[in-house]
Amino acid sequence: IIIYGDLPKNKENVIYLSNHQCTVDWIIADMLAVRQNALGHVRYVLKDGLKWLPLYGWYFSQHGGVYVKRSAKFNEKEMREKLRTQMKAETPMYLVIFPEGTRYNPEIPKVIADSQSFAEKEGLAILKHVLTPRVKATHVAIDTMKDYLDAVYDVTVAYEGTVDHKGQRKLAPSMTEFLCKECPRVHIFIDRIELKDIPEEQMYMRRWLHERFEIKDKLLIEFYDAKDSKRRNKFPGKSVHSKLSLKKTLPSLLFLGGLTASMLLTESGRKLYVKTWIYGTLIGCLWVSIKP
Repeated sequence: IIIYGDLPKNKENVIYLSNHQCTVDWIIADMLAVRQNALGHVRYVLKDGLKWLPLYGWYFSQHGGVYVKRSAKFNEKEMREKLRTQMKAETPMYLVIFPEGTRYNPEIPKVIADSQSFAEKEGLAILKHVLTPRVKATHVAIDTMKDYLDAVYDVTVAYEGTVDHKGQRKLAPSMTEFLCKECPRVHIFIDRIELKDIPEEQMYMRRWLHERFEIKDKLLIEFYDAKDSKRRNKFPGKSVHSKLSLKKTLPSLLFLGGLTASMLLTESGRKLYVKTWIYGTLIGCLWVSIKP
């Protein structure tokens, strides 16, 4: 894990804005949060269809996650109510938002072309390595929690080894590839932004957010396309090779590994494990459909 920029050592209430390439991006937020002792504070703004994920859909909802629909179906009132409930309960907030709304996938050029076409139509800068960001969820989150937040983290992520022999960008690693193969180095650039530096009105925040994604695009152009090969596969500026101590990783490994093994090594445990997935999923789906 190679970290650039400003990552405070202490935990904060923040909104985390990042480019989105693959499911591993979710874990990147955890990687940063654990370095601030804020792992349990991570909550996500997720597309509505993910609430039907077995067990996890219910878990994310109960853990302060917010499910949103795209475009005209976006329910601003519902999102504000969910965030206000979290603030009223004084819930620590490390709210992760991917403003692009979907993944940047070089194997689906139509999505990239449509995004660029929309930007051109709206008079916005055309972006190469990220999609045109959507402002609604970001605006609602910042506007609702502006007196509750300490800062906004603008995070840019790049996975090493995702360029082919022709210099063309490849698909970022899937969760399975990331966990089961030799993992590339992950480069993470963090820019901590004060709330006072962010426009409040949605129209102006939209322009601000696009400018932030222009900065991301320039960082990624440098990472993937720099003419000088020595400048590729890294972001500009100072970096830290950020390792985690056993103190931060071993207790969780032993607890979760021991719990899972104790269930799977006995017949009654295996039955309980299967029933948890089946009935937990059914009850969870019913719950999130009744209580978003």
